[in-house]
Amino acid sequence: MAENRASVYGEGVPCWIDAQLPDVAAGKRFYGELFGWTFEEAYGTSVWARLDGEPVAALTPKTDGRMPTVWTVYFATPDAEALCRRIVAAGGQVVALPAPVDDLGAAALATDREGAVFGLWQPGDHPGFVLRHAPGTFVWAELYTRDTEAANAFYGGLFHDALFGTEAEPDFGRAPVSAVFPAEMPPHFLVHFRVDDLEDALGAVQRLGGRVQVAPFRASYGTVAVVTDNQGASFALLHR
Repeated sequence: MAENRASVYGEGVPCWIDAQLPDVAAGKRFYGELFGWTFEEAYGTSVWARLDGEPVAALTPKTDGRMPTVWTVYFATPDAEALCRRIVAAGGQVVALPAPVDDLGAAALATDREGAVFGLWQPGDHPGFVLRHAPGTFVWAELYTRDTEAANAFYGGLFHDALFGTEAEPDFGRAPVSAVFPAEMPPHFLVHFRVDDLEDALGAVQRLGGRVQVAPFRASYGTVAVVTDNQGASFALLHR
């Protein structure tokens, strides 16, 4: 798939990702080496990762040590408050109400019926990814869930056009947890980054202090390996 430069995202399209890390400086070293990212100060104490000068992700410091070290995917919405009401009506929960992020936009966090956490992004000056699908950038989000039919109903109700519309080209799939992970693993989203050479990328992850969580396997959307960074945040590498 060719790289995709976008400026406007329809509701329900993955439009941004961030990693909540205990040590942002260590994250910059890890991801800068792995993906060739450069970094600049962003909102608050967060940093933006850039590739070819374009924003591709954010690294944010954890404000509470009890919070997970994790990558979060954000879905675009023109009205985060209205979407939060629909999420609750559909059986999900709102973890963090929509809040402004400077003039960039508004962010919220929610869970689906099974507790998988995802973000919402209502754009202001920052629409989300400008560069995606290229090597070293976001390419896919997979929800590992206990009930794929229930997940399709939940997210299809929220984001029908993005997932099932006649012109939809979704970057968001659903799969059973047990297809890849131990059955006791809680439902969760897994952010995927595209790589040109999966074996080289796996070697770099390990050299930089990360580890391979799930060895490469074939999925309908490419060859995937699940890894963790040097602080324990899980993500996937995708070759297609």
